[in-house]
Amino acid sequence: MIVLLDKLQDLNFNAVVFQVRCAGDAMYHSQIEPWSRYLTGVQGKAPSPYYDPLDFVVNEAHKRNMEVHAWFNPYRANTSPSRSGLAKNHMAIEYPQYAYTYGSDIYMDPGAKPVQDRAHDVIMDVVKRYNVDGVHMDDYFYPYPVSGVSFPDSHTYNAYRSAGGRLSHDNWRRENVNNLIQRLYSSIKTLKNDVKFGLSPFGIWKSGYPSGIVGFSSYDSQYADSRKWFMEGWVDYMNPQLYWRIDPPKQSYTHLMDWWLQQNTKHRHFYAGCYAGRVVNGGWPVSEIRRQVEESRDRNNQLSLGNVFFSAKYFRDNSKGLADMFKSDLYTVPALAPEMSWLNSTVPPPPSNVQASGNTVSWSPDSSGAVRSWAVYLQQADNWNLVKVLNKDTTGYTGLRGQYAITAVNRLSTESDAVIINVNSDQPVIG
Repeated sequence: MIVLLDKLQDLNFNAVVFQVRCAGDAMYHSQIEPWSRYLTGVQGKAPSPYYDPLDFVVNEAHKRNMEVHAWFNPYRANTSPSRSGLAKNHMAIEYPQYAYTYGSDIYMDPGAKPVQDRAHDVIMDVVKRYNVDGVHMDDYFYPYPVSGVSFPDSHTYNAYRSAGGRLSHDNWRRENVNNLIQRLYSSIKTLKNDVKFGLSPFGIWKSGYPSGIVGFSSYDSQYADSRKWFMEGWVDYMNPQLYWRIDPPKQSYTHLMDWWLQQNTKHRHFYAGCYAGRVVNGGWPVSEIRRQVEESRDRNNQLSLGNVFFSAKYFRDNSKGLADMFKSDLYTVPALAPEMSWLNSTVPPPPSNVQASGNTVSWSPDSSGAVRSWAVYLQQADNWNLVKVLNKDTTGYTGLRGQYAITAVNRLSTESDAVIINVNSDQPVIG
C-alpha cells in the first residue's frame, strides 16, 4: 500500500477510492460485519499481526495530501453461490430470508427494510468512526441480470402491494434504490457535512440516451435511476463509468459525457470514469486515455472537474507507459481537489510567522485544527502557479528564488488568505 500511495503521490493524484465492503464484509474493524476474507483467507478473522486497513490508508493518504473515499457495495453478499465460510454476523446469515442465490453470487434483497437499514448503518458507522473524506458506491445496485432468470424478490414486492403499495414491480425496485441514495446523502450531511458522497454508476442510464447510444440500460436492468440522483442533488459528485473509447458510434466517451453534463441541474461536480485497464486488456493505446482526460478538461466550465481511473494498479505498474505519460504530459503539477461551494466550509486561518531564510520558506504549525494541507504558489510571469501541496505537519518549503504565496487548506479545499513572501527577503506581506 505504501508503494502504491507513493506512486500516486508522485503522479500528483489527489484522491483514492478504497474498497472497504466488497460483499457484506469489512476492510476495517467493525462491530457490525465480519472481517473480509480477502485479508486473511477466512471471513471474520482479524489480520495478524493486527492492523486496520482503512485506518492505515486514511492516515497514509492524508500524509500525502490525498483524499480517501470509502467504497461500499450495498447489496452483494458473496461472490460465490455457496454460503460456506460466511461468518455468523454476515448479513446473508443474519437475514437468510432476504439472501438469494442469483447466478454465481449471493445477493441481498434491496426491497427488504432490514437490508436497506444494514447498508445505511454500516456506511454511517464508518462515517462516524473514521476520518474519511467521502463515501462512494459503484454500479452494483440490483444485480446485473442473469439471462432467463428473474431476480427472486416477488415475496417482498407482494408484501409491499398487500400493504397498499401501488408502484409497478420495476418502479418499486427503482424506488428502493432511490430511497437508499437519498437517505444516505441526508444522513451523511447531518452527521458530517464535509464528507462527500459520490457514485460511479454504469455509464449508460438508458439505451438511446443520448440519441445514437446503444447498450445495456442500467435504468431498466439494474433499476438504477442514476440521472434522478444527479438531477436531485443527492450526490456531491457523479462519476459514471464511461468505459468506452471516444470514437465508436454506439458507445462514445464524449457523447455520453456531454449528455451527463446536461443532467447536472443542481451544479454538482462531474468526474468522468475512465477504464485505464483497457490499455492492457482492451488493446487501447495510451493516447486514448490522454484524449479522454483532455476532453474532460475542455468541459471544465460545465463542472467537469476531474477523472477517476480504474484502477490504480495500472499506474503502479506503469502499464504500457501509462504512468510515464501522466507524469510528463497530464498530471505534471499538483492540484487541490475542487472546492464544493454548496458544502458550508469555514475558511481556515492563514499561515502564521511566515519567514524566508536562503531558499527556504517556513511557517508555524497549525494550532486551529482546521488545516489539512498547505499550498505553496510561485509567481511566474503574471500567474500564481501551485508548485507544492504539503501535509499539515510540514511547515517549510525549499525552492527556487522568487515570490511565493502560502495558503492553509482545509479538508474541503477551502483556502485561507495568502501570505506572500519574497525568498531572500524577510519581509512577508499579508495578502
